[in-house]
Amino acid sequence: MQLVVGRIGKPHGVRGEVTVEVRTDEPEARFAPGTVLRTEPGATPPTASPRSSGVLRTEPGATPPTASDEPGVPFRVPAELTIEESRFHQGRVLIAFEGIPDRNTAEALRGTLLVVDSADVTPPDDPEEFHDHQLVGLAVVTPAGERLGEVARIDHAPSSDLLVLRRPEGRTALIPFVRAIVPEVDLAGGRVIVDPPAGLLDL
Repeated sequence: MQLVVGRIGKPHGVRGEVTVEVRTDEPEARFAPGTVLRTEPGATPPTASPRSSGVLRTEPGATPPTASDEPGVPFRVPAELTIEESRFHQGRVLIAFEGIPDRNTAEALRGTLLVVDSADVTPPDDPEEFHDHQLVGLAVVTPAGERLGEVARIDHAPSSDLLVLRRPEGRTALIPFVRAIVPEVDLAGGRVIVDPPAGLLDL
C-alpha cells in the first residue's frame, strides 16, 4: 500500500527549492536529506518524490530529472528524486532535490504526490499513536453508533492533527484528533469513535 506523505507545491526562490504540503506526522524523518520517496502512479502534473532517507522515486522507467535548454523540450520528472536539502520555514517544509537547479524546473514538480510503501513504515511503539494509513478508510461513528462517514485523510496542523471526515453526502469536516473528541480508535473493528461538540461537523 502506497502512503502519501506530502504534496509538492509552488517553487520557493530561484534555486529550485519547492514547498511541500506535509501529510505525515514524521516530517523530519520522511524529508531528511538523502531520503527516497516515490510518486503515486497517475499523479499530476509531472510527479516527483521526496526522500525518506535517501532517494525519491516517481513513475517506473522515467529518466532522471534534467533541465533542458532546448526550446519546446518538456521537462520529464524522473522515477527517483533525491532530497538534497530540507528545512522548515514559517511553518512549511522547503525541499531542494538533486537535479532540480532552478525555479522553472521546480515548477514542473508542482502537484506531485510523494509516497512511501506501508511495508517500510515501522508501527508506533505507543498504542495510543497511529500512522496515517492506519486511520484512513476507517468508519467514523458516534458513541451511540451513528455513522458519520469515514476518514478520508489526516491533516497535520500546527495545533493538532485533524481527521478529515468524508460525510455520506460528499462534503468534508475537520475533527481535531484529541482524546476529548476522539475517545477511541478501534483498528480491529475498523472504526473511529467520535464525540463531536455541537456544530463541529457543520463548520
